[in-house]
Amino acid sequence: MNDRYDAGYGGDQDNQYELVGYDEYGRPVYRQVAPQQAPQQPYDPYAQQQGYGYDPYATGPQQQPPAYDPYGTGRQPYAPPYDPYGAGTAQPAEPAAPYDPYGQSASSGRQPRVAEQTAHIPQQAGPAEHERDDTEAPAERDYRTEQFAFVEQPDGDSEDVIDWLNFTENRTERREEAKRRARSRLVALVVALALVAVGGVGYLWYAGKLPGLSKSGAKKGTATAAGAQNRDVIVVHLHNTAKGGTSTALLVDNTTTKQGTTVLLPNSLSLTDDTGNATTLAKSVEDDGSSGTRDALDTVLGTNIEGTWRLDTPYLQNLVDLVGDIDIDTDADVPDPSAKKKGSAPLVHRGKDQTLSGRMAVAYATYRASGEAENAQLERFGQVMQGVLRKMSSDPSGATTTVQTLAQILDPSLTDKDLGTFLAKLADLAKEGDYKTALLPVQNDGTLSAQASAGVVKDVLGGTAKSPDQGSAVRVSVQNASGVKDNTEKTRVTLVNGGFTFIDGGTSASASATSKVVYSDTADKDNATEVAKTLGLPTSSVSKGRTGANADVSVVLGKDYKPSSAS
Repeated sequence: MNDRYDAGYGGDQDNQYELVGYDEYGRPVYRQVAPQQAPQQPYDPYAQQQGYGYDPYATGPQQQPPAYDPYGTGRQPYAPPYDPYGAGTAQPAEPAAPYDPYGQSASSGRQPRVAEQTAHIPQQAGPAEHERDDTEAPAERDYRTEQFAFVEQPDGDSEDVIDWLNFTENRTERREEAKRRARSRLVALVVALALVAVGGVGYLWYAGKLPGLSKSGAKKGTATAAGAQNRDVIVVHLHNTAKGGTSTALLVDNTTTKQGTTVLLPNSLSLTDDTGNATTLAKSVEDDGSSGTRDALDTVLGTNIEGTWRLDTPYLQNLVDLVGDIDIDTDADVPDPSAKKKGSAPLVHRGKDQTLSGRMAVAYATYRASGEAENAQLERFGQVMQGVLRKMSSDPSGATTTVQTLAQILDPSLTDKDLGTFLAKLADLAKEGDYKTALLPVQNDGTLSAQASAGVVKDVLGGTAKSPDQGSAVRVSVQNASGVKDNTEKTRVTLVNGGFTFIDGGTSASASATSKVVYSDTADKDNATEVAKTLGLPTSSVSKGRTGANADVSVVLGKDYKPSSAS
């Protein structure tokens, strides 16, 4: 930039230049001063002279050179270097009009318009567009300083733009979150449907209902599963303290199938006492007590009874009152035991959903009408027990509190807490509808039938009737058809003294004229003959036939039986 200024000190010192101003890029602008002498004009302090610059070292008047034409009007864009000593050898230039930055001469009159573009100093506005000559053709593109200025203008919409971006971002996030939730719900639905399908197939397989499985295969699988099931069993004896007699039932909690059952045991069920003698369930409860009866039942039924609950009728009454009465379907009108006049209103009415208090429940559970079978009363007892369980608390601590409130004396094998916890489990099953009552089928001679062995004993109790050990006493079942009630007891004494095991076969509804001694296995023929001799019966009464399931020899006492003739 300074080359042109320094050129004034070089070899070409004939040309003289003076500083005019600065272009739009901040560079100094010079113009050539003619070497001819010119009348020196007086100093005009108010800018009335014809130019901005002058030569302080010139010896004579100076002629104003032509003004710098930055717009390419035909002159060179930059003047020769400035020569402060006027020693240049350049040829004198033609006189030019003095430089007037305001476009007018120093005189008061208006000056003619100069054809060339006047120079201007930066920071000042350039010539107006309408003052330019339309005939001028710029040699190069006109660039201005303000075209390259970066002016920071405030944006009043910047906050709106930011808010819009935030709204768009939040909306996008909400859409993505909604998509993720939808995918999660779809996955959860698919998993739930898969679990339901698997569970349904598993249930059908367990129940043996899948297509392609035969009925025999399903039954076989069910029987196998029944043998591997876990059961908790206790025996309950209801003692009628007013009229005498007992009623026995097994309370079964199948923890594998979640099924509760009350198994009613007839008093005529044949058992074996501690001495190996045959007896009935009723007599075992009276004579052998809870422990001996429990062991005898385990032997006959093949079960594992965990405890005995003796429930006298006064405690049953208190139990029903504690649980808040019971609702059952009654099958008979039960008279009031305390009524003194005949024809009084019954204490319990026959009908559905009858509400029974403690006193009414005891009367119904022990009622047996004239001419009814013993099992009718036993089934009523089962109804009352199931009604009590439906009202019992399902909470073990609550059920235990109920048992403790009864203040009854329990068997040492069963504590208050154990009984309360057991009853709470059965209560939960009874409330859910997973509870039933079943009667153990017993034949007239007190023995178990094949139906009992295949049904209640195997399926409900998970046991089997056990055969007596080899070398034990011969079991003899006696049915009294002589018409004399005392003959049963006399026969029992005779057989026990003869070394046989007595089994009470009950009393026949019709009398028989002759007595019979029957054996089913040929190996027991001699035993049957020995039984006949022991009872004083002729050997002709011995024959082969069908005996009871738990007896080796069956005896039917007829009218010809004379206890006094027994040897």
